[in-house]
Amino acid sequence: MSCGRNRAFGFTRWHPGWIALASGVALTFAGIVAIDTAETALAAKQKTWLFISFIAFGLCLVPDARTVGRFAHLFYAAILLLLAVIILPGVPDAIVPVRNGARSWINLYFMNMQPSELAKISVVLSLAWYLRYRDNYRSLRGLLVPFGLVLVPVMLILRQPDLGTAMLFAPTLFAMLVAAGAKLRHLAGVIALAGLSVVLNVLIVLAMPDSVQVLKPHQRARIEAMVSRAQGDRRFDQSINYQQLQAMTVLGSGAVTGYGAERSATIVEANQLPLDYNDMIFAVIVNRFGLCGGATLIGLFLVLVLSILAVASRIKDPFTRLASVGFAAIFFVQSCVNIGITLGLLPVTGITLPFVSYGGSSLVTTFAMLGLVINFALQRPLLLGWPSFEFDRDDALTDG
Repeated sequence: MSCGRNRAFGFTRWHPGWIALASGVALTFAGIVAIDTAETALAAKQKTWLFISFIAFGLCLVPDARTVGRFAHLFYAAILLLLAVIILPGVPDAIVPVRNGARSWINLYFMNMQPSELAKISVVLSLAWYLRYRDNYRSLRGLLVPFGLVLVPVMLILRQPDLGTAMLFAPTLFAMLVAAGAKLRHLAGVIALAGLSVVLNVLIVLAMPDSVQVLKPHQRARIEAMVSRAQGDRRFDQSINYQQLQAMTVLGSGAVTGYGAERSATIVEANQLPLDYNDMIFAVIVNRFGLCGGATLIGLFLVLVLSILAVASRIKDPFTRLASVGFAAIFFVQSCVNIGITLGLLPVTGITLPFVSYGGSSLVTTFAMLGLVINFALQRPLLLGWPSFEFDRDDALTDG
């Protein structure tokens, strides 16, 4: 049965959907100001992408939830095809341009489209549609399909390579499984194994010869550089650690209130911060607006994520509730990773700050996800349908 619309049910004056939308728009305008500080010529282009993003946002309000769900797996398959095409050998650079050694974009002539950005939407929707009325994921065997739905695009994205985007999917999967009622002890076991794998890989990088290494050379180099910096070894400062150290310098010089537009632009340019308009945009914001500006930006992200979770809590339909939780998880994890890298807490991986960083694919995708959340908030509850899952923490902890 199709979900109808009921505007009275949808948005009241203080509905969290409005708050989520306001937070996203505020973050975007903060990003445009920061981009203008770092690379003035790109600020006008970002405004154009914002206009296109509003169109994508509006389009995502049109279909009802059941239609979105029915096409979720088809959309997922289409994105997998695109992810496979861009890593195929022999595809001309005119179609799949190479940037910084990565094949992550498809040249559409009016824009370079990044399929891994669309993969965020397709994976969340496909997972939500699969999990909506099932309970087999409450066994270890039942987790195989959800993990498989995530593993396939992750492996394709890692082949580009794009470690930053690939890192987002596992936390998103776990958030959705927890929301759906998977057993926490099963998930804790998987997380423990993943954590052990990470520790073993780091130990192999630091202590074992090249013949037994698992990670690629550039990935090992980033781990070695981060460990060396923590030990006070400065030999990587002008190579692998350069970008992160420059970001920390620009960020730290912002003090409490920042320097304002003109002086901040001079500082950013003088420090020659790589990707100051993209991956390292948070450093520019803190330099211009200081600690107060950085804290405000982080606060906006928290408001955005909590508002989307509040939308999910009001929804009874399991598909739209799970999808909303997945989108909230992506925003949360991606912003944490980007800011953590800028602060020197994580190894450098290419990942944008949602709504804030420059980029057409990133901005359009974030507004599309926000549009789907607002769409789901407007849906009327099903009059006839299976009952929604209700997560029971005690059951998840003790049920065998």
